[in-house]
Amino acid sequence: MKTLAARYRQAHREAKWAIGLALAYFAWWYISAYAFAPAGADNAMPSLYWGFPLWFLLACIVGPVVFTVLCGLMVKYLYRDMPLDIEQESHNE
Repeated sequence: MKTLAARYRQAHREAKWAIGLALAYFAWWYISAYAFAPAGADNAMPSLYWGFPLWFLLACIVGPVVFTVLCGLMVKYLYRDMPLDIEQESHNE
């Protein structure tokens, strides 16, 4: 990153991707927790998958694994390594 403006653009880009991923995770959790939960009037035991109800499996087991992998991919491919110190321009020409 040569200029300070380029660093800010990259930092804003990274922040937008991070916020987007966090909102996507919240949406995943909310939809899987409430859309797949059994109805309140239903007293029957819900179907179990590996010993868990489907809503719990998707919201609390599959979701964190999927979004941890997505976070790792985001850091690997979208984030850039840049120095945090401001370099002084030299005028010794």
